Amino acid sequence: MLPHSIDWDQNFASQGWAILPAWLKAPDCVAIAAQADSLHQQGAGRRDVLAQSWCVALLQAMRQLPALQTHLHGMQAVQCSYFAKSADCNWLVPLHQDLSVPVAARNAHPALRGWSCKDGQLFVQPPSSLLARMLALRLHLDAVDAENGALRVLNGSHVGEYADAASARAACGETLCSAEAGSLMLMRPRLWHASGKITAQRQRRVLHFLFGPQAPGFGLCWPSDASR
Repeated sequence: MLPHSIDWDQNFASQGWAILPAWLKAPDCVAIAAQADSLHQQGAGRRDVLAQSWCVALLQAMRQLPALQTHLHGMQAVQCSYFAKSADCNWLVPLHQDLSVPVAARNAHPALRGWSCKDGQLFVQPPSSLLARMLALRLHLDAVDAENGALRVLNGSHVGEYADAASARAACGETLCSAEAGSLMLMRPRLWHASGKITAQRQRRVLHFLFGPQAPGFGLCWPSDASR
């Protein structure tokens, strides 16, 4: 069991991200990756993994971690995506913020914008006040570094307002988030982040959980398959 680290909490609060090492052992990562790989997917991955019973069980286990309990208290898991990057399915993601969230239905609240549909799921861009309360939790099923698409983040960029990625990078600098298999990365969706293409014969498989407050406001409801 991972200890609760004050330094970890402080890093997350100030930088917008933090990594908890070695939560899962290698055999557990292999077993979970096999479950995820068995799902039919096209392209980079899929966004509906939270509907799987093994994913819900994994979520419940993560909620028991002392280091996460404060952060996840009162938060609802609203989505889990599986991203499987390899030499055969390779892509890069430029610096961006995760500004769209999945919701159950459209409404006409004036603060909502950017409605879209991805893989049959409705998404919207809510106000920054809601995004600032949301969390993402990434479970690394493979070790990640510069050769296989580890995230690059702009430290502390989740609390600033920047005209573009160049402005954010100039103000915050960039950090490579290398991590071992089985580690957990907690981050704010508004944190500017990117990832490069794989340059080695190694996979990068990640389960990306998104959490939001149980009552998001703005007339919104989370998707019907969202799990607590």
